[in-house]
Amino acid sequence: MFTGIIETLGIIQEIKKENTNLHITIRSSLVDEFKIDQSVAHNGVCLTVVAITEDNYTVTAIHETIMKTNLSDWKTGDIVNLERAMKLGDRLDGHIVQGHVDQTGTCKSIAEMNGSWYFTFEYDEKLNNITIEKGSITVNGVSLTVVNSKENEFSVAIIPYTYEHTNFKNFKIGTIINLEFDVIGKYVRRLYSIKI
Repeated sequence: MFTGIIETLGIIQEIKKENTNLHITIRSSLVDEFKIDQSVAHNGVCLTVVAITEDNYTVTAIHETIMKTNLSDWKTGDIVNLERAMKLGDRLDGHIVQGHVDQTGTCKSIAEMNGSWYFTFEYDEKLNNITIEKGSITVNGVSLTVVNSKENEFSVAIIPYTYEHTNFKNFKIGTIINLEFDVIGKYVRRLYSIKI
């Protein structure tokens, strides 16, 4: 379980393919605090630490994860948002995030607004995910508030701190991002779709 509050950034050092799996080695300032079998969110994708060296750690992504996320676009040198699992009893500064990406989306526009930024993303509405105005959304693991909610797109407002301390600063029009929709909204949507 995560909160969508990014702790630090990691830099991809190596990606190795083994059958349909990817072994991804990342450099991070948090390596000294990691342990094998620990869950860490990478751009919102919950992956398990399988190896640790002095400066780097490695996680493995299976085919199912690769197909539902932007992992297939990752390359050496890319910067990823990192968050460790929340501790029971900590403040929930973001919202409830599972680290299970629902689908990818695409950056449609970026507008600078006097010191902040508005990013607009579009996604495939056929997968039955929804946003609501002022509801929660996770974009590349970052907990954000939805503005301008539409059927297949939404916007978020990014403050300078978030812009500088996440990989939002590297987004361009066309960038593929990971989306995790609000878990409560998903349950409500599912309940309303059941025919009684």
